[in-house]
Amino acid sequence: MAEITTVARPYAKAAFQYAQEKSRLGQWAEMLGLLADVVSDSAFRAFLAQPELSSNQQAEAVRAVCGDKIDSDANNFVMGLASNKRLEALPAIRVLFDEMRAEAEGELEVDVTAAFPLSATQTQSLAATLTEKLTRQVNLTCSVDPSLIGGAVIRAGDLVIDASVRGKLGKLGATLNS
Repeated sequence: MAEITTVARPYAKAAFQYAQEKSRLGQWAEMLGLLADVVSDSAFRAFLAQPELSSNQQAEAVRAVCGDKIDSDANNFVMGLASNKRLEALPAIRVLFDEMRAEAEGELEVDVTAAFPLSATQTQSLAATLTEKLTRQVNLTCSVDPSLIGGAVIRAGDLVIDASVRGKLGKLGATLNS
């Protein structure tokens, strides 16, 4: 995963800078989402993997599937990716672009994994606290993992807060074993 992210980062950065200069972040996010979905389809991916297809033919295939939902700038972007044999990086480019967009707009995607489902009140309270602590608007995505026993694990970008019982027991065990 790290390798594809390394490949995708300069493309995502270039797309983001271009979209930001043109004040078209939302449109580019939609187009990249569509392109990522297209190249993620297993049947289409198998089609693109045919060795007899040139990079121009691969780019044309992607553009044909997307039709008028992508503009000429995105078409050029696809052509550049195809000519450098980087079409498979589109899903990672999309993720990185979305992260850059959220940061530019002062938002942060936060994943909360709890041992039990969070109530609406708990979710709102947690979102308000995280927004204040992280000084950015927080968008929560909540999931349940009963193996945590209790508590929650919060992931916000590179920040991970493990407030789960499983995590605390793991730390205690490591301390006792050392």
